[in-house]
Amino acid sequence: MNKYVVKCPECGQVRDPYALHCPNDDALLRTEYSKKQIEPTDMPGIWRYYDWLPVNGIIEEGSGRPVTYKSEGFAKELGVKDLNITFNGYWPEKEAFIRTCSFKDLESFPTMQRLIENNEDRIMVVASAGNTARAFAHVASITGQKLLLIVPKNSTHRVWTTNDDTSSICTVTVDGDYYQAIVMAEKIASRDEFVSEGGARNIARRDGMGTVMLDAVLTTGSLPQHYFQAVGSGTGGISAWEASMRLIEDGRFGDNMPRLHLAQNLPCAPLYSLWTGIELTGRCPEEMHDDVLYNRKPPYSASGGVKDALDDTNGMIYGITNKEAEAAQKLFEQSEGIDILPAPAVACAALIRAVDAGEVKPDEQIVLNITGGGLKRLQEALSTKQLGVDLTVSQTDPDAEKKILEKVSELFSKGGY
Repeated sequence: MNKYVVKCPECGQVRDPYALHCPNDDALLRTEYSKKQIEPTDMPGIWRYYDWLPVNGIIEEGSGRPVTYKSEGFAKELGVKDLNITFNGYWPEKEAFIRTCSFKDLESFPTMQRLIENNEDRIMVVASAGNTARAFAHVASITGQKLLLIVPKNSTHRVWTTNDDTSSICTVTVDGDYYQAIVMAEKIASRDEFVSEGGARNIARRDGMGTVMLDAVLTTGSLPQHYFQAVGSGTGGISAWEASMRLIEDGRFGDNMPRLHLAQNLPCAPLYSLWTGIELTGRCPEEMHDDVLYNRKPPYSASGGVKDALDDTNGMIYGITNKEAEAAQKLFEQSEGIDILPAPAVACAALIRAVDAGEVKPDEQIVLNITGGGLKRLQEALSTKQLGVDLTVSQTDPDAEKKILEKVSELFSKGGY
């Protein structure tokens, strides 16, 4: 029996395991695993959850995983009794060893493993506002997979690695925002010699992020009543929902579907606008606490997308101001004793608001996804290397695509591009 099949939740048809689309509809394809009850393995990092990852092997080096612990300090500040923090970052004292300090690692390792299993020798193209680029650079520097990163010019400070060999990576910056980087990446990825990482439609990315819910539930022994996360595209929320479905089917952790509480950063909050009908105005992404949360075209209305996840879980989306996020970040760091990235501060602010509004009761079980943290802690222990920029292009330059192809050819010619 195969370890898994890939199915369309809309038409029910089994699809090619590497497919990104169903020819019959716009649904997000979903993984169905033959093993219905998950058993943690003794393999390193994310591979602890190998049973429910769409891979048939592992990348042994460099992977970290989520680590869940029961909060004392932040929980006390909020007046809640059962707050479980799932930390994705670098915090050796908690046995957290994600060396990019971001949960995007949970996406990059299974995605790269599937490329290896598919004998993929094309150049992978990744568009990112920074954290995803860092995660894919990390795994590419381990495997040697050729990687083209396309990031907004103002996000280059986020693209670093703790590994020395970055010779398989080409970094291109676009003089524009994340959406413009995505548009450019799509143009390049459509060419025969390149392959897209797939975004929200990539089952490996979603199931990788789903390990946050797996770790939380396997640590606490039960499905929570509430799940909080800051989102840009909302794919992390979809991932938590899909993982919860599998855990309910597992049968050992209860049958309640966790309520999704997804948080966006005002004024640049497209999902919040779609969900509430409130139109927002502002300079985006310049006016954000963290611009990695800005995605202009999230997978909202696709079957199995963000709207379906919210509808099925009686979920909510919060619009969080910069002031709320900054205050929440300070409170979390002081009460928990670890630094966090700006994005999860938005989730912390949403939790504070939900408790204050009575959406979450003091004795209910909560999972808070800290999607990135421990950067200061990592910098105390390891040296980081900024990735050099190989080319900068303008979104309005008609020759931008040609220039990127020439630069990639120049860098990778010895490798047979």
